[in-house]
Amino acid sequence: MKDAILNVTDNIKKRSEKTRREYLVTIKAQADRGTVRASLSCGNLAHTVAACPSSQKSTILDFTKANIGIVTAYNDMLSAHQPYQNYPEIIQKAASDLGHSAQVAGGVPAMCDGVTQGQDGMDLSLFSRDLIAQATAMSLSHNTFDATLLLGVCDKIAPGQLMGALAFGHLPTAFVPSGQWAQESAIRRK
Repeated sequence: MKDAILNVTDNIKKRSEKTRREYLVTIKAQADRGTVRASLSCGNLAHTVAACPSSQKSTILDFTKANIGIVTAYNDMLSAHQPYQNYPEIIQKAASDLGHSAQVAGGVPAMCDGVTQGQDGMDLSLFSRDLIAQATAMSLSHNTFDATLLLGVCDKIAPGQLMGALAFGHLPTAFVPSGQWAQESAIRRK
């Protein structure tokens, strides 16, 4: 590897040593607390299950079962995001079949540079990543989830969702990409 790359990497490691250590302490404390859902008040839990079907209510209230938080970038305007329309339902059924639950924790804005290029909206492109990170973190802030699935594509959405999910770095998290294959698969299932 070139010396310049090694020097830059070393410099980043040194600069981030303190904040990385603090972050690791934070997520260890989160992990040590365990399932926070079990310690929520009755009022908090009532809000958590209010909109769920009866079968999912009992699963969410069984603290030995996992509840997966889904954060989606679905919209029906952008072709890469459109396949996500049915993903939550598919994920919820798969989780239920395994005795667990999944809830859409929230959605994040999804813009496309290809649409906004040359338009005033292009000025918002880089800001959108931070907004996506904030929306993801807010979606997970209810402390009712044991894992996270991030549904999104794009060079701003993917890092934004990951940044937001890292605020809850103790939760197992998977990024679920979409695209042409997923869209064709969804069409074949219909």
